[in-house]
Amino acid sequence: MSRIAFVTLALGALGAVPSAAQQSPAPAASRAPAPAPITIPYQRFVLKNGLTLLVHEDHKAPIVAVNIWYHVGSKNERPGRTGFAHLFEHLMFNGSEHYNTDYFQALEPLGATDLNGTTNEDRTNYFQNVPTSALDVVLWMESDRMGHLLGAIDQAKLDEQRGVVQNEKRQGENEPYGKVDLLMTEGTYPAGHPYSWSVIGSMEDLDAAKLDDVKEWFRTYYGPNNAVIVLAGDITPEVARQKVEQYFGDIAGAPREAGHLDRAAHRHAPAGDAGSRAAGPHLQRVEHPRVRIGRRRLSRSRDGRVDAREVVAPVQAARVRRADRDGRHRLR
Repeated sequence: MSRIAFVTLALGALGAVPSAAQQSPAPAASRAPAPAPITIPYQRFVLKNGLTLLVHEDHKAPIVAVNIWYHVGSKNERPGRTGFAHLFEHLMFNGSEHYNTDYFQALEPLGATDLNGTTNEDRTNYFQNVPTSALDVVLWMESDRMGHLLGAIDQAKLDEQRGVVQNEKRQGENEPYGKVDLLMTEGTYPAGHPYSWSVIGSMEDLDAAKLDDVKEWFRTYYGPNNAVIVLAGDITPEVARQKVEQYFGDIAGAPREAGHLDRAAHRHAPAGDAGSRAAGPHLQRVEHPRVRIGRRRLSRSRDGRVDAREVVAPVQAARVRRADRDGRHRLR
């Protein structure tokens, strides 16, 4: 076959094959169905004292998950008094006025699992999963430490839990690269910003914690009108509401809604007052690119080591560029 004939035959064959744009779309039946949206049905109630109750009903197993969130975290602290939110979380497990002993000792024999508490910048929560038959005990315990804790907090408990938290800080920071999160936090946010210190706080601030300061923290932030309780599992919304009203309904709300007041204080605090809760409204604006730099992933060298400076250096550089450009804050 001649070269011209071969080329002509090839072009004809190509012309006979429809292009991708000409081909008919695949039938709808062959396409993967869109995933169904995830929905968790629940009912919401608000007690007269401001406590919010969320109920999810699920009778697969005779257990109920109990989770209480208080709208207070390390952002509510101030320079010189960091670590209070996490320190108070520890004190909540040391007994209340009507059960003045270790919280775990009461619930573990009843079959409670996943029993603990956590603190971050924005909230403190306490949770446990219990058999349905033990729900009344848990609600009584939770209500007693929400409404009747101050009489059980003394200097000995404060000193004990202060030591526990400080040892927890030592254990975390003495690990390889244990200070990466601390350096990222300090490098990402300007000094005085409510997110510029670590949740666990500094050793000096923990040493400076006074009993009166701890009690004032409880009075300010641990009222029912600053909390949400979730009951999920083997319970109906009607029964859940009745039980929560029974155990929490007589607890008076905090004298002010601490969360709303705190946000207002941040907005109107003087820009140069280092002792205020925030160093001015401009510090509330942490630009998205700066946060993304602080969250970049660590790379490893051939020997498996990680250099924390590769995270902190770009963050600091970004802060310098930002400060030089618009003068919004002064570097330390």
